[in-house]
Amino acid sequence: MTKRRTIVLAGLSPLFAPAVKAQGAWPNKPLRFVIGGAAGGDSDILLRMLESRLRERLGQPIVIDPRPGAGGMLGAEVAARSAPDGYTYYINQIASHGIGPSLYRRLSFDPIKDLPGIARIAGMPNVLIIKGDSPINTVRELFAFCKTNPTRANFSSAGSGTSSHLAGILFGMRMGIEVQHVPYRGTAPSMAAVMNGETLFAIGAAPASRQQVLGGLLKALGVSTAQRSSTMPEVATLQEQGVPDFNVSSWYGITAPAGVPMTIRERLGAEVVAALQEQSIVQRIRDFGAEAWPLGPSDYDSFMRREVDTWAPIVQASGVQID
Repeated sequence: MTKRRTIVLAGLSPLFAPAVKAQGAWPNKPLRFVIGGAAGGDSDILLRMLESRLRERLGQPIVIDPRPGAGGMLGAEVAARSAPDGYTYYINQIASHGIGPSLYRRLSFDPIKDLPGIARIAGMPNVLIIKGDSPINTVRELFAFCKTNPTRANFSSAGSGTSSHLAGILFGMRMGIEVQHVPYRGTAPSMAAVMNGETLFAIGAAPASRQQVLGGLLKALGVSTAQRSSTMPEVATLQEQGVPDFNVSSWYGITAPAGVPMTIRERLGAEVVAALQEQSIVQRIRDFGAEAWPLGPSDYDSFMRREVDTWAPIVQASGVQID
């Protein structure tokens, strides 16, 4: 059974009480945030980093509703089919609104049209990880191993359609090697598969593996972005190590069912963007291994459309599609 967890927030700041009345007393009941991953995952953690700001400004409880599965598309569908009354939101990501629209053949909803943006929250690199005691120490050595051991050339992901899935496919395409995809239900089990030797490597969100890399349980061979990450500058990019045209960033934000009044979208978006300007929150996100990357509703919508355009030819070239 899916568990829901409630954060009870403090009373509304008097400074903002008149503004709420001007928008029809919104919000006047708890706000539900659907997340497409498990409790304790990236979406959950990033949402909680905004908790203090939302507690000061909104004055209502937040119900976190985890709906893991299908690379975040299960949760996205639940949110998209919710009433557009300003009380249900979805913590979206590259899988649901960047890759998913091109990857899934039979979606019953359109992520871009049916879940428009409230605010972008953060971005982070993916990192190519292998088992800590592996004799492989460089991307070139990984390439050589895959060429000479094709039956062991596999990678794990957080699920079909996630950025870790497509990043692994893209790595094989760019390096000219066949790699077998092994999907798991979330980042943690995907990472555990690498640590246990069930899979050879993974290219997953950097924050998830940071402590294991520092502890020696995993090795980070390269980051997926075109520039080195400020949170792990010692790790070279995959491009630096000879993987051509490889630039993948994971990102997270907030969306709402189509039909939510623009006044509400703009109000909540403004609160989130303002929170992401506060140094304490910026630092917490950076300590997690990500970077605050704020955008408001209209700009976030434009960004997501560009991401769909970026990933569509990659999905098509990979030959990967999901029913």
